[in-house]
Amino acid sequence: MKNIRHILTKEFKSYFIAPIAYIVIAIFLLITGWFFFSTFFLYNQSSLRNFFNLLPIIFSFIIPAVTMRLFSEEIYVGSYEVLMTLPVTFSEVIVGKFLAAVTFVAIMLLPTLSYTVTIALLGKLDPGPVIGGYIGALFLGSLFAAIGLLASALTRNQIIAFIIGMSICFALTLIDKMLFFLPESLLGVLEYIGADFHFQNIAKGILDSRDILYFASSSFVALYATNLVMQGKK
Repeated sequence: MKNIRHILTKEFKSYFIAPIAYIVIAIFLLITGWFFFSTFFLYNQSSLRNFFNLLPIIFSFIIPAVTMRLFSEEIYVGSYEVLMTLPVTFSEVIVGKFLAAVTFVAIMLLPTLSYTVTIALLGKLDPGPVIGGYIGALFLGSLFAAIGLLASALTRNQIIAFIIGMSICFALTLIDKMLFFLPESLLGVLEYIGADFHFQNIAKGILDSRDILYFASSSFVALYATNLVMQGKK
């Protein structure tokens, strides 16, 4: 745990040394703020529904940008070999970097709580879907962070890592939107694969064990695949 905590702290601090963290957070808040306040003022709707509906698509672009450097940069500059000479395991490095990315996502979501305060002051707030939406956002952010970490481990080029991570996250977000193109026999399986399907279930304020199991197991698979990839690069 000490090694994991050290790597988590190191990686989390490194986000704010470079300007990328501030740029990503600014873009995220700009996009989500625009959709929230345009709905709030132009259509007179005091709801976070549009915010949570669009969050998976926004995360598909934002989170791979957060994770693209976690392994690819170290592989490119050769510092990963130095890291592995220290008394740490592959699993500790992966978990530490993963938790740093998830912590960054949580910090990124914190300013959006102002949307909740705005609705509470000017409209009627239903706390169930709001709480469920933020819990679901953390689950979704964790899954996309694990996928982004895997993409970063696959290549030494950060841009390629971003494209791979974004493509996988985007596919998982939209797969249940394309079900009408597919045979009926595949609908149940492909709907279950879709990340947005499970996120929207939780965002309704209903915590179903099947949705939690989906995010937990999918994140584990992505992290385990990352471990295999990095073992192969040893």
